[in-house]
Amino acid sequence: MDLRDYLRVLSRRWRIIAALTLLGTGLGVLATYAATPEYQASTTLFVSMQNGADTAQLNQGNVFTQARVQSYAKMAASPFVTRTVIATLKLSMTSAQLASKISASAQPDTVLLRITVTDTNPDRAALLSNTVAGCFADMVSELERPVAAEDSPVRLSVTERASTPTAPSSPRPLVNLALGLLSGLALGAGCAVLRESLDTSVRTNQALSALMTKVGGPPVLGTIVHDPRNARHLVATRHDTHGLRAEGFRQLRTNLRFVDVDRAPKVIAVTSALPGEGKTSVAVNLAAALAEAGAKVCLVETDLRRPNVARALGLVGDAGLTSCLIGQADVWQVLQSTGTFTVLTSGAVPPNPAELLSSEQFSSVLATLSEEFDHVLIDTSPVLPVADTPAMAPVVDGYVLVVRAGRTGRTQVTAALDTLRRGGTPVLGTIFNMASQKGDEQAYSYAYTYRPLRHTTGGFLRLLRNEGRVTPDEPAAGHGASQMQPAGVETVRSDESRPSGW
Repeated sequence: MDLRDYLRVLSRRWRIIAALTLLGTGLGVLATYAATPEYQASTTLFVSMQNGADTAQLNQGNVFTQARVQSYAKMAASPFVTRTVIATLKLSMTSAQLASKISASAQPDTVLLRITVTDTNPDRAALLSNTVAGCFADMVSELERPVAAEDSPVRLSVTERASTPTAPSSPRPLVNLALGLLSGLALGAGCAVLRESLDTSVRTNQALSALMTKVGGPPVLGTIVHDPRNARHLVATRHDTHGLRAEGFRQLRTNLRFVDVDRAPKVIAVTSALPGEGKTSVAVNLAAALAEAGAKVCLVETDLRRPNVARALGLVGDAGLTSCLIGQADVWQVLQSTGTFTVLTSGAVPPNPAELLSSEQFSSVLATLSEEFDHVLIDTSPVLPVADTPAMAPVVDGYVLVVRAGRTGRTQVTAALDTLRRGGTPVLGTIFNMASQKGDEQAYSYAYTYRPLRHTTGGFLRLLRNEGRVTPDEPAAGHGASQMQPAGVETVRSDESRPSGW
């Protein structure tokens, strides 16, 4: 992955990054308000040699004290000092507890020693710091005094006494806030990259093309962008004639014509690896796009487990394919029209879908429809969960596999391809469905800006009305959902909402 890929990952996973960043910032604020304020008071000591008659001796003494001062700093919290301080101030704490409050540091290349005491009470911190400095100076003088001498050659003098601090040294709100924010941001970015590396779903058209090249699969025939209005307006060419989804299905229609120019497929099964990937929506819109080009199209619903076409298009669902397969009705009696293409709904749900779809009756129904229509599209069941789709392999000319962006995994795509190939029927191509409109910003923004001018379309409508081809109350497309009329049966309007997987 290069820098652009990482930026794309961070942009796609911005929610988890924002959540962890806010969490880290909140923890920083919580830690600030939950911590007990602590104060620091410091005393500075000057280490010197008392004896020195000339300059040479003074220089030697200075070198001696600089060497010693580092060792003195490590002795400031020794038990000898802490016990003396506790006894002097009559403190109710142990030697170890007092030692944890004391720290000492020696400034480089100097003979200055700084003793710092940290405590929750500012007055007590200053008192402890000055007392520790005095006791420490006495201890060093006693340690450095020769056995036979009365005075110590080393003297520690207080050059700066500790004063009562006015502000706490901790917590530091800005530091805690910055650390929390940066920690949350880093954790969020790490989680985003980790989730991306563990995510095996196909997210871009380029990724699907690369996968097909790797496994020797069919080409990508088209990309259909995601439109949240799809649940209310199923047929894209009717709701938004020049929208991205409508143009995507027109491109799919064009690409299907060049799949096999010598033996153009007539009976095409639209399927997917798993449920909820939009195969029914693709089948309906592909039928509408083919019909828009002037072809006679019949959409056959063979998902005999969870049929959706009749409810989505507002057609009769009680009679359909299963009625023909069991001999209750002739195929011409149960065909219904949507205004531009014909639909053969599934009918009643049978207990044995796979057996019905591999029967001679089903083959006869498709043969009859193939003689009457230019294209027969089949909306099938998903490939991996059930065996219905591979069962119809002998009677279809090819499969089209729908892959949903960000949901269908690579292993699922390859498993579905292998299952379909074992039936001997070719897979004509794949369709990348529900792609993000940000996936190819330049192309999609160009599509948005390249729409017909309103005054041009208005003039075209007036021309059609003047010729009598379109009535004043009829829309130009003539394909609205309200105009769907079944052929041979009465239309039943359904108020039920469409499934979320459309």
